[in-house]
Amino acid sequence: MGEFKDMLHDEFVSPLFVISFYTVIFLVGISVGSFLNVVILRLPRDESLIKRSSHCMTCGTKIRARDLIPVFSWLALKGRCHSCGEKISPRYPIVESLNGILFVLTFYIHDINAESIITCVLMSLLVVVGFMDWDTMEIDERILGLIALLVIPSLIFTNQASVEQRIIGSLVISVPFFIIGEISRSFIRKKYEEDFRAIELGDTLLMIAAGAYLGTKAVIVSALLGIVIAAVAGLVNKFVSGESKFAFGPFLSIGIAIGALWGNDIAEWYIGLLTAPVQ
Repeated sequence: MGEFKDMLHDEFVSPLFVISFYTVIFLVGISVGSFLNVVILRLPRDESLIKRSSHCMTCGTKIRARDLIPVFSWLALKGRCHSCGEKISPRYPIVESLNGILFVLTFYIHDINAESIITCVLMSLLVVVGFMDWDTMEIDERILGLIALLVIPSLIFTNQASVEQRIIGSLVISVPFFIIGEISRSFIRKKYEEDFRAIELGDTLLMIAAGAYLGTKAVIVSALLGIVIAAVAGLVNKFVSGESKFAFGPFLSIGIAIGALWGNDIAEWYIGLLTAPVQ
């Protein structure tokens, strides 16, 4: 697959082309994000992703074609159903906009190449993982399978990580996660008489797939960032709601997204700090 090295950052490339390119990428991103909303809503219910037309969740009225334009239709309707006037969740344009921003950011970081295209697919899958886990406290294994499948084109079209780095990456976080999950499950069962794990199997499988895609350094950065963000969110959640249990997947997804964009650079920077000579 052809690549245009540093094309978006070349001083001789027309600014009009760059702006137009990012605009198109954003529009593609929000369009994909519109479908992601369908996946997030319907997949946990085992509903068809393509057979049933989009409809108002309150009155059931079929949504008009002109009201299906990602982000813009929600703004034009002022966040309300055209038929019954009921509020439409702002999460729909949030998911669409987030996916569009992630697409633009991916091409900004990686430029126009195969890695950007593959990473955009990863970003969309992470959006699904994060929001679906937030809603249901479960991560769909079919989505994890798709993330794992991205390893194949990544190996063929990029030099992101070697086979060895990917194998180690798939184990370096997932094995500790599994062990922690097993130990915590036994402890929780004895103390609280409930059968759940501090780190669920879905989170472990997510890190297997992410590690195989990112490689060793980037997945370690991803996991550490995800854990730190989750810890802060957990403290806030405990203070606000008093609940200790919350979904881990959304925060791991954030960490993985950061790892896919800057993981190796962050790891190299940190290693450089540790190995720098003392003056």
